[in-house]
Amino acid sequence: MARLSRVCTAIVDCLYNREVSEQERPQTTLNPDAGYVRIGELARRTGVSPELLRAWEQRYGLLRPTRTAGGFRLYSAADEARVRRMQRHVSDGLAAAQAAQLILSGEPVETTAPPAAALLDDEADNLADSLDGLDEQAANSALDRLFSAYTVEAVLQRVVIPYLQRLGQRWETGEVSIAQEHFASNLIRGRLLGLAQGWGQGRGPAAVLACLPGEQHELGLLVFGVALRRRGWRITYLGTNSPIDAVAHVTRSLLPAAVVLFSVDPGNFSGHAPEIAQLAEQTQVLLAGAGATPEIARRTQTHVLDQDPVSAAELVGDGQAGPDR
Repeated sequence: MARLSRVCTAIVDCLYNREVSEQERPQTTLNPDAGYVRIGELARRTGVSPELLRAWEQRYGLLRPTRTAGGFRLYSAADEARVRRMQRHVSDGLAAAQAAQLILSGEPVETTAPPAAALLDDEADNLADSLDGLDEQAANSALDRLFSAYTVEAVLQRVVIPYLQRLGQRWETGEVSIAQEHFASNLIRGRLLGLAQGWGQGRGPAAVLACLPGEQHELGLLVFGVALRRRGWRITYLGTNSPIDAVAHVTRSLLPAAVVLFSVDPGNFSGHAPEIAQLAEQTQVLLAGAGATPEIARRTQTHVLDQDPVSAAELVGDGQAGPDR
């Protein structure tokens, strides 16, 4: 998904560090050489976005910032160490809640230990080889083993998304044929739709997902929808090439908590900017895909999801994504 500009990141950093009531602000004077850093610097050091750091702090209590007299959050070396441990545990297949519990308790969590990361990498290689060889049975078997050993989020984030990114690059350079690209994309699409069965049911908040008119790429949006569903949301999926007026009609009918519009083409967002801005007057609109930019978000009063689809779903699911106003 598209990346936020450094200016937008700095704004998020400033707003986040100032988001504290007067009653919560201890009048603390800190030694500037004590190693404390603000959230933007912590994000730079660890590679975790400020929004995700904020979600880990608020949802799990993973971070324990102190505050200056002016109310700015400052993070210690211990906070950074916990973030890095969190990254390792999540990468190894633990759910975020379990990983945070493990870190904060200092004791083993009562859960099945995740397989070694090497096993995941081996199965990822098996999947790639099977897809390149147009071997449907072997590819599905590799996915079955992955989903039985790891969380859905871990498989999507560490195997499926990287594979799709490499597939696109290899197709552009001629390393794989059109037939191989279509075979792999269709097989993965089928598995994602299998995971999506019944995703419109339940009592959680609702989201409408749609590709902009003319947009035929949908795998990133499907991954996002599956990950968001696993956080308790109800999904209404309109799919590829969805007219904005049709999205607006569904929005008026369902009153979703969020609408996510997807495209890999920046010109597609620009060409539909007036309609997107009008839709944003009805509900929260989030822009996703390589074509989404901070500039179009400012024009349309929307928000760009600049993380990978699984991380973006975690932020939306936790209520950490909001308009860039």
